[in-house]
Amino acid sequence: MQKTMKAIVKAEAAEGAELKTVPVPECGAQQVLIKVRATSICGTDVHIYNWDEWSESRVKPPYIFGHEFSGEVVETGELVNNVKVGDHVSAETHIVCGHCPQCMTGNAHICRNTEIIGVDRDGCFAEFVVLPSENLWVNDPALPWDEASVQEPMGNAVHTVLSGDVAGKTVAVIGCGPIGLMAVGVAKAAGASKVFAFDLNDYRLELAETMGADRPVHSMHEDPLTVVTKETNGAGVDIVCEMSGHPVAMNQGFKMVTNGGRVSILSLPVRPVEIDVTNDIVFKGITVQGITGRKMFQTWQQVSGMLSSGRVDVKPMITHHFPLEDFEKGFELMLKGNCGKVILHP
Repeated sequence: MQKTMKAIVKAEAAEGAELKTVPVPECGAQQVLIKVRATSICGTDVHIYNWDEWSESRVKPPYIFGHEFSGEVVETGELVNNVKVGDHVSAETHIVCGHCPQCMTGNAHICRNTEIIGVDRDGCFAEFVVLPSENLWVNDPALPWDEASVQEPMGNAVHTVLSGDVAGKTVAVIGCGPIGLMAVGVAKAAGASKVFAFDLNDYRLELAETMGADRPVHSMHEDPLTVVTKETNGAGVDIVCEMSGHPVAMNQGFKMVTNGGRVSILSLPVRPVEIDVTNDIVFKGITVQGITGRKMFQTWQQVSGMLSSGRVDVKPMITHHFPLEDFEKGFELMLKGNCGKVILHP
């Protein structure tokens, strides 16, 4: 077993990252050592790479970042009995305490003591990663490494879209980054009658249409509220999935949702957003839900089922592959928005 590995390290509290040689992490009694086969770049990783206000307040360099991956188990701790060497796995990236009120009542995804790999502790932009065995999800060996690596973010999309009834309803996905693109596919698979996809990037709007969007809308070329009003006969959309984090887009989401509708917010605005609570929430009687992580492990079962059944095909939104050494090219694409999901291969 090798003693050192390549890893992308957030070395200091500044923009950028470095490829370094670091020790391979040791495997504890209840932990598993995994050889990373594919790891995908998330919007959160871009926040950390850019070193914006959110990451400055949360992240403590130096450490290895990255949290979406698939890999092969190469070593298990002496107390591990749920996975074995050779298993293909992905991971629930929220490491929870198990004893707070949320964990004790089946809501571990909102554990008050959550630590996230690649954010609060070393992550998976590396050749190897160590995780608690209870966080692992065993994959079908037939599932390609790249598709297996996007199950964690797909879980965000599933949790956002399926936090209420979808069948027969109109859905607006605001922000067509990779998770937004997957949300489009999930909404269609769940029986949405019409899916609107809003973005400012033509490339991603084309991907949204490929993923199943009925009405892609470039929000600088067409007014989103006018489009929704016209195409819903003035009623508004039943469900808004907010993925952009942009204050203007978020406000448009609250204005386009129908009375009694739902707004599910996954995005992370970097600063406070002003919302007309009186007119756009209270008087409309809508449900507003913040989405964090994935329900453990209900959402993982849903993701696995959608992929294995072919109801959601994530291949069109996986657009680029790079070796780990070329990570800067991947981040450059993410920053420009001229990509879907970018996969790094250690």
